Amino acid sequence: MQKDAQEGDSPEEKGPSAAELEAAGQNSMFGSGDMGEAAPAPAPTPAPDPVTAPAPTETNQPYRVLARKYRPQTFSELIGQEPMVRTLGNAIERDRLAHAFLMTGVRGVGKTSTARLIAKALNCVGEDGQGGPTIDPCGKCEYCTAIAEGRHIDVIEMDAASHTGVDDVRDIIEQVRYAAVSARYKIYIIDEVHMLSRNAFNALLKTLEEPPAHVKFLFATTEVEKLPVTVLSRTQRFDLRRIPADLLAQHFGKICSLEGVEAEAEALAIIAAAAEGSVRDGLSILDQAIAHADMDASMGSGGGVNASRVRDMLGLADKGAQRRILSHLLSGDAKALLVGIDEQYALGVEPLALMRTLMDLVHRITVAQVSGGEPDAPSEDERAALAEFASKLGAGELHRLWQLMLKGHDEVRQAPDPLVALQMALLRVLHASELPDPGKLAKRIEEIAANGVAPATQSAAPAADGGAAPVASASRASRASSLNWGEIVDQIDNSGQLRVAQMMRDRIRVIELAPERLIFELADDYNDDPIPDIRDAFFKLTGKRWQIERASGPDAEGAQPSLREAEEAEAKATQDRIRAHPLVQATLEAFPEGELIDPDDKVARSASGGRNWN
Repeated sequence: MQKDAQEGDSPEEKGPSAAELEAAGQNSMFGSGDMGEAAPAPAPTPAPDPVTAPAPTETNQPYRVLARKYRPQTFSELIGQEPMVRTLGNAIERDRLAHAFLMTGVRGVGKTSTARLIAKALNCVGEDGQGGPTIDPCGKCEYCTAIAEGRHIDVIEMDAASHTGVDDVRDIIEQVRYAAVSARYKIYIIDEVHMLSRNAFNALLKTLEEPPAHVKFLFATTEVEKLPVTVLSRTQRFDLRRIPADLLAQHFGKICSLEGVEAEAEALAIIAAAAEGSVRDGLSILDQAIAHADMDASMGSGGGVNASRVRDMLGLADKGAQRRILSHLLSGDAKALLVGIDEQYALGVEPLALMRTLMDLVHRITVAQVSGGEPDAPSEDERAALAEFASKLGAGELHRLWQLMLKGHDEVRQAPDPLVALQMALLRVLHASELPDPGKLAKRIEEIAANGVAPATQSAAPAADGGAAPVASASRASRASSLNWGEIVDQIDNSGQLRVAQMMRDRIRVIELAPERLIFELADDYNDDPIPDIRDAFFKLTGKRWQIERASGPDAEGAQPSLREAEEAEAKATQDRIRAHPLVQATLEAFPEGELIDPDDKVARSASGGRNWN
């Protein structure tokens, strides 16, 4: 027994190996030999080969996606949010920390990561254990490590999407009364806070407004408009921005370097554009692109993330094919246009994605034309092609092209067959380019109307309906007197005698107009005698008594038309001359239902349903 004890005191020399213990465990579980006898000493087994059974290393750990592996651990690693970092840094240095923070923005820009960084910044004690709140947490102290691993007892993360009720908020209200266990602050991080119910928000309001000094609330949401105003007024809000595409591409390039993966600049630019300002979305696409490249490398076609593979993976059109389709569209080659669309569809490009890429081309061409600089494009060939488009197309053509494509985009998105909708939408754009520009056509017609029509006083040939003859009489009457009847009526109208002025404008045909003398004919049947009203209007206007006479029959020969009749005759003559122009006749033949309407004639415009050719 003494010998056995001595042997048991030296486990390093006599202790069983791991393989022996494993074998013993299996024997005791499944049975081996006579259980009544003492278990024999296990047979010596060869030591495991270190190559076939390596010790656990980091390479054997489960793979973590890039979005988790490269989550920001310090504020310096948080890209694109410099204003917020500066504000928080100043607040920490000046000890002006709010009791509640609200981070809002689109998905994947760092809302939850920022909340965790704030928690680390407030509770960090430094490597020596003597530090205070800092914008640059050490990341090595007990608190920073525990918060980063999500196991600190004083930093409570809650998903409001799965804890939406009053009972969940009541638990928070009960716990905030107690001080932090070990950290400086007890911090509540509530993600997707907009998912809380209205009653839950109301229950939280009082605690959120006056929490204990040791408590901080950090909220994160993508839909800030759903939060009650009473909650917004109790928090310090930070709007996290979308990350610019060029900054995202640089960030992805650094990650590829850390991962030991080669990536083309154009491929990273495509991924950054597809991410739409979201770091997480971009890292997910980059993760997929790296896996796609590795698979190709194992097949012997070469590794690395390149633009062509990324386009194939995302279902995007080839840049050269995009430009060729746009060229066919602008040149009016319908057959080549349909062939190009079919080729892209056969390669797996979605119709909606193709329409978006064409719209992106038009946008970049327009911006380059307005700015006068080089187009925004990753390659030299594409910049040269877009610059050529910008030099050939006019601003009006580009804007009309954009509007037609925008309408086509909605049709493709809602159509039961997107490919057919894409073909019809682009064919409509193609044929619309052959039509004359509406603005130029309208301007040309206005020039014809302004310069091609002679004044009404120069009309020599009397019309069959007597429309032009009164105009000539008006010319003769105007030469006989220096007074202008139209100006007199306008003065009476401006003096406030609106009813008399309207009657004189519509019904009075002047035969003779001289100082303090007026002889006229009524243009239509007028039951009342207008002479007293006219005489009173002239007296108020001039302060003198006028001789007013009314003529009829043979005595009314040579009467000029009333002002309203003169305007109508002039408008009719103008319209006749415009209608007789070859360009207008061609337009009316192309649009049989069109009407030539005076834009100032609101009644006519309403009757024609708003159509206006002028």
